[in-house]
Amino acid sequence: MDLHLHTEVSHDCRTPLRAIPDWMLRTNTRVIAVTDHDQQRGGPELQEMVRDLGLDDRLSVIAGEEVTTSEGELIGLFLSERIPPQLSPEDTVRAIREQGGLVLLQHGFDPLKRYRLRPEATERIAHEVDIVETFNSRLSRPHWNRVAATWAQERGLPMSGGSDAHTLRDIGEAWVETPFRRIETPQQLLDALREGTVGGQWTHPVYAYGRKQWRVLNGRLRRDGPPR
Repeated sequence: MDLHLHTEVSHDCRTPLRAIPDWMLRTNTRVIAVTDHDQQRGGPELQEMVRDLGLDDRLSVIAGEEVTTSEGELIGLFLSERIPPQLSPEDTVRAIREQGGLVLLQHGFDPLKRYRLRPEATERIAHEVDIVETFNSRLSRPHWNRVAATWAQERGLPMSGGSDAHTLRDIGEAWVETPFRRIETPQQLLDALREGTVGGQWTHPVYAYGRKQWRVLNGRLRRDGPPR
């Protein structure tokens, strides 16, 4: 399971939704959460594609959103509607709860992450966090994943892995390994996380940025042909 990734619905990503089901099968990434920046529609659109392909017994897609609050980012999972940006962290949590969703704290402990949730905001909403991302492939140092794991363990919270993918090939670089099951409800996800093991492949952010730019350029060349 990879619970933090982006698609063409995000302003900074070009990964086509239609390419994701095949990649999930190729990499054995059977459960993903689509968490586009301040947009929710990518998840439902991908869910429909999976159903149309007859793969909904093999792949699960969770509709989510990486919401820009007034004090940094939070992820909402199992959302039926978009949550607007720039609400307070407390109001963002409330909006997630009103939809029956789960609150996931992602990359919240890396001080070099530009949009991490501010430490003071993290402490204010700590009692409302359902899941802590304890392996993110795009942090500045692996140390911050360990800090997140300690924070989660101290509070007895389920832990997750997220690739924070912004290209197709990055999807599945962080994960929770667990016996396969379809994930359709928040409780099913929480149960799976409790039984799972978090893992992943960390990539230095400078290298990750360069790789992303190369993949974007390479994709354009394949689509449009070499410049004349």
